[in-house]
Amino acid sequence: MHTGRGDGRTAGIARSARLTGWRKLAGATWRAPSDPQFFGAIDIDAAGLLACVESLRKHSGVPVTITHLVGRAVAHGLQTVPAFRQRIARGHEYPRESIDIFFIVSADDGRELTGVKIARADAKSALDISTELIQRCAAIDAGTDVEFGRTKRMLTALPGPLLRSAIRLSAWLTSDRNVNLPRFGLPRQAFGSAMITSVGMWGVSTAYSPLAAYYRVPVLILVGAVESRPVVRAGSVVARPMLTLTATFDHRYVDGLQAAQFAAAVRDYCAHPAAYEPDDVSSIATARTTCSTDAATGGESPTPNPRSAASTA
Repeated sequence: MHTGRGDGRTAGIARSARLTGWRKLAGATWRAPSDPQFFGAIDIDAAGLLACVESLRKHSGVPVTITHLVGRAVAHGLQTVPAFRQRIARGHEYPRESIDIFFIVSADDGRELTGVKIARADAKSALDISTELIQRCAAIDAGTDVEFGRTKRMLTALPGPLLRSAIRLSAWLTSDRNVNLPRFGLPRQAFGSAMITSVGMWGVSTAYSPLAAYYRVPVLILVGAVESRPVVRAGSVVARPMLTLTATFDHRYVDGLQAAQFAAAVRDYCAHPAAYEPDDVSSIATARTTCSTDAATGGESPTPNPRSAASTA
């Protein structure tokens, strides 16, 4: 039986068309996808967070920010979902020794970005995290932070081509091999278990941040600005202080199910932050009543001073 066609094409096979214009240019510009990142976002009623920020500042004098509390929320999420507490190297997964949160911060009057790793963040109160982060940022600005100084000297000394090789080597040593090299400004697991950055101080409500290959973390959280938005409560439209958190996940560590579980844990902490804090922290114990009352009444609290947030976001 004859199945061919006179023009040499096989019956049933669609005729191809040559790529032109933008699609041709795009094909020549980018390679096939090989990036494991996937993205998500949650909108959170920030009334409880704002109430705790206000109470902590009032009773401790420490300029706590929304970003600091989100850091504690992320630590709670990592503690809740075991898949986020693994590191991957040489085709195997290994449990991390601790839950550490890396905060991306500005330095040199905002002209540079660097970071501060808060070790064992799950075992610290939000006030502890705020205090440690603020002290480390002040030391970086003053040029007295030893770890930052060593890292900066290495970055300054190496030319571009050598720096790329040094970054890959340092990630392999400190992350894959789990080696600690503090004398060279290369601590073990330099970027911790998760990373946090913020654009809220600039009034940006939603943005995403990429995961660099050398981070070796499962998730990077970006904190947006708190905004008054219309939401539905008990069938009525009301204005509420809303916060958007976006997340960039590494699919090699987690999938959609674990990401959803992590988001639920973060959301739960943000709704009732004081409930997850140690009872022996007096300022947070005081905030417990404030947060609970605010959550019950639907009241709003003032947005934290963006100038204070900028120093650690």
